Order: sequence, then structure tokens, then C-alpha cells
Amino acid sequence: MRKGLYANIHAKRKRGEKMRKKGAKGAPTAANFARAKQTARKK
Repeated sequence: MRKGLYANIHAKRKRGEKMRKKGAKGAPTAANFARAKQTARKK
């Protein structure tokens, strides 16, 4: 099973890398976040 958007974001922060700016090539779009929200696991 593939890791999700938020897993990738948290891993990148843990490594100390900077996030891409909004609208930059390769940065997650609003649609990517909306799709991740739909498949979010309940705690």
C-alpha cells in the first residue's frame, strides 16, 4: 500500500526539508488535499 499525501509531508518535515511554495511545480494542489481528505482514516 502506498503512503498518502500527509505521510509524505510529515516525513519531509522530519528530515528537515523545506516545503515547496504554493503553486510551484510539483507542489500539492488544492485538489490533492481534497482527495486526501476524502480517504482520511478516522482516529
